[in-house]
Amino acid sequence: MFSQATPVVRNLLIINVIFYVVTHMVAPELQKSLAGYYPSAPQFQPWQIVTHMFMHASLGHIFFNMFALYMFGSQLERVWGPKRFLNYYLICGLGAFALHELVVGYGLFTRYGSWFPNVQELYPGSGYSELQNVAKNMYVPVVGASGAVFGLLLGFGMLFPETRLQLLFPPVPIKARYFVMGYGAIELYMALQNSEGDNVAHFAHLGGMFFGYLLLKKWARDRDVFY
Repeated sequence: MFSQATPVVRNLLIINVIFYVVTHMVAPELQKSLAGYYPSAPQFQPWQIVTHMFMHASLGHIFFNMFALYMFGSQLERVWGPKRFLNYYLICGLGAFALHELVVGYGLFTRYGSWFPNVQELYPGSGYSELQNVAKNMYVPVVGASGAVFGLLLGFGMLFPETRLQLLFPPVPIKARYFVMGYGAIELYMALQNSEGDNVAHFAHLGGMFFGYLLLKKWARDRDVFY
């Protein structure tokens, strides 16, 4: 299966696996510096805007993302070519991060009255360990290629809308366009629910789809691709 992957998809698979092995088995301390944090978080570093896309929380997390990358990404790369595909993938991933952090910032604003609250100013007189615990709860890191993968899903649905996908549940084939629409609707519902204990970055998924849609429409207007 790996040998059938297109060049960029193959390299992305390798990079993601390397990141997972290093940060989970070789140097777990790198997880904090490579995951994506909100810009006002003490742990934030500029490179996290990119590196978070190659980080994954668990074996199941990376497996499903990489499987989707292989299934949908290879088809798109064959149509667009390596350069355009890589640009699309990265833009979707960056867009996913941007929308997720925008929602995080809005949540901070509604709670603390500032888009970039200072933990020390909010809790004056607190010790270092207390401030670290507060910051940990305020700023939850985001990891994973899911935003970029959801962009690929959107792209596949737009380029191959009549292709039938065989689902495990329910075990029936469904056209790609309806699968994408249904999945997007579920993610929107889950994002708006904001259920306690739900640690999935639903707005990041929606951000990947949204920025992918904008980019595809731009390409269509530029007459670079046709549907």
